[in-house]
Amino acid sequence: MKRSAGILLPITSLPSRYGIGCFSKSAYDFIDWLKEAGQTYWQILPLGPTSYGDSPYQSFSTFAGNPYFISLEALIEEGVLTEEECEEADFGSQLEDIDYEKLYQNRYPLLRKAYERSKVSENADYLRFVEENKWWLSDYALFMAVKDRFEGVAWTQWAEDIRLRWGFAMDYYRRELYFEIEFQQYMQFKFFEQWRRLKAYANQKGIALIGDIPIYVAMDSADTWAHPELFQLDEQNVPCAVAGCPPDGFSADGQLWGNPLYRWEYHKQTGYEWWVSRLAYCFRLYDVVRIDHFRGFDEYYSIPYGAESAKIGHWEKGPGIELFRCVEQRLGWHEVIAEDLGYVTDSVRQLVADSGFPGMKVLEFAFDSRDSGSANDYLPHNYMENSVAYTGTHDNETICGWFESISKAEQQMAREYLCDLYTPKELLYKAFIALVMRSNAKTCIIPMQDYLGYDNTCRINTPSTVGTNWRWRLTEEDLSKELQEEILGIAKRYGRI
Repeated sequence: MKRSAGILLPITSLPSRYGIGCFSKSAYDFIDWLKEAGQTYWQILPLGPTSYGDSPYQSFSTFAGNPYFISLEALIEEGVLTEEECEEADFGSQLEDIDYEKLYQNRYPLLRKAYERSKVSENADYLRFVEENKWWLSDYALFMAVKDRFEGVAWTQWAEDIRLRWGFAMDYYRRELYFEIEFQQYMQFKFFEQWRRLKAYANQKGIALIGDIPIYVAMDSADTWAHPELFQLDEQNVPCAVAGCPPDGFSADGQLWGNPLYRWEYHKQTGYEWWVSRLAYCFRLYDVVRIDHFRGFDEYYSIPYGAESAKIGHWEKGPGIELFRCVEQRLGWHEVIAEDLGYVTDSVRQLVADSGFPGMKVLEFAFDSRDSGSANDYLPHNYMENSVAYTGTHDNETICGWFESISKAEQQMAREYLCDLYTPKELLYKAFIALVMRSNAKTCIIPMQDYLGYDNTCRINTPSTVGTNWRWRLTEEDLSKELQEEILGIAKRYGRI
């Protein structure tokens, strides 16, 4: 088995000219940079269109792509936008921060101009794309067009006829919103056209892309609106129960996510057809698929709809290994990473083992004085070969911020484990990276901020908070030749080239 390494960096965090990282030249430059740094993988976050809060884990569709990622530079080259139009748009002035409000206000008008100039209805490639993807695209484009007609409110607040998808209402809105629907389809066409080109370039350079999919879909999504039978909803499509996590040492109230829960008995009766389709789609988009909250396939936490916190809830059995046996039988073997973090029971461990997928090991969990039992699983000398090791993930503090925030006793534990009592703490991040890289884990993925030695001002996400997440961006100066050579040296040193 080949030892390898990669870097975790969201597409949004790439440097770019127009407010947010996207499929522009900076993405291609980053792939070149990764290759020269001796890396094998680029791990990203979910690519779906985001809603309120801008979280990629709460998307309007599990199949669609985020229009923010469409390269405006590429549209300029096509001649459907001008450089002057893009330069005049206000996307914010901070190179290291994403202003989502300004993006929403100014990027979509530009994309609309591009659509209106594109004559896309005469484009054979577009027509082929619509036909090949109509099994999800038709519902998604209509969903987004109707959402705009109802001024962005959740579909649960739409008029009853379209909320419940009555036939005459569906026909009416398809006629009434024809061009708005076509605009949505155009944006998806451009997204996937540019994404396929970027992925092909990465693979040509020897870089494999690790995609990320949430286990759940958002309540306010085309998936839930179009296929209520898949979820635990009542006759009026109101949730019976929603997803979350119970209270623990990190959160006294637990986490109330609010996603609709799956009606697993129905999925079983269909041979897990929706999941087979979903994963088949993801296996085409990515080289490796990371499935978030993998433990939910073993047991999932069910919270009554309307509860104010996750304190009131109970565990229910998930589909278990049967789902993945069905997927493998239909699709063959594909590379998957099981995000098995959090409260891990013996049955969860067994599910991961039975699946054959590598689980995740996060160094920041290894020195938790509150939970020495599970923390032991995250000490690098215990990592199994069939695992993917991280210093931290997008939900964690940066490694520098983490060390600053833990107790003195935990800092001492970490230093003793490193056999390093003297290195200044602002340089310890290099020792922590080396610790993970020399572990037995087949693959190591390091967040870009950790290689840069950045503190928590560069953190991607703080769970259970809104307004300050998913905003951090690299600058071009961050991707220096010196850092590239340092990362290459680490990969060579620990046999991960």
